[in-house]
Amino acid sequence: FCPACRALQPPAPRPDLFRLMDCDRSFRIDARQLQRRFRSLQRAVHPDRFGQRPPKEQYYSEQHSSLINKAYQTLLNPLSRGLYLLELSGVEPAQETDCDADSAFLMEIMEINEKLAESKNENIIEEIETLIKVKQEELTRELTAAFERDDLQEAKKLLGKMKYFANLEDKLKTKKIPS
Repeated sequence: FCPACRALQPPAPRPDLFRLMDCDRSFRIDARQLQRRFRSLQRAVHPDRFGQRPPKEQYYSEQHSSLINKAYQTLLNPLSRGLYLLELSGVEPAQETDCDADSAFLMEIMEINEKLAESKNENIIEEIETLIKVKQEELTRELTAAFERDDLQEAKKLLGKMKYFANLEDKLKTKKIPS
């Protein structure tokens, strides 16, 4: 907001999402604090509050609201938060074609994929869901430690593995939706 006239200003071209959400630039975040900040910012700039304002301010309000949603979603999710931290550090994320993932890991992913594709049994699907959740939590802990050691190459490798589990999670969700 302009300090003189209190008119909403356009968002910065490439804002730091951590600064925007009033968080330390760290993999470890306080989800409740993030949520409080999200709600506070949305209350201040939500388009519903700008219905009677000039069109330019209405437009800025939509831009701010969208940016705040993006920041919240990015920082809340461990995978996207980690990828964003790598981006801020100038490290390219691992590509699907990077074959530095160990063969045992790739075999595990393949087996889970096959089990998921074949399974019609609700118990097996729940078992796979639990396994994926446990693996994601384990990777998140390892990722937290890697970022705290400032080991960005290890973080990159772990985020690559996390992407595989996120893909499995997506497949699991589509499997659970009754067709």
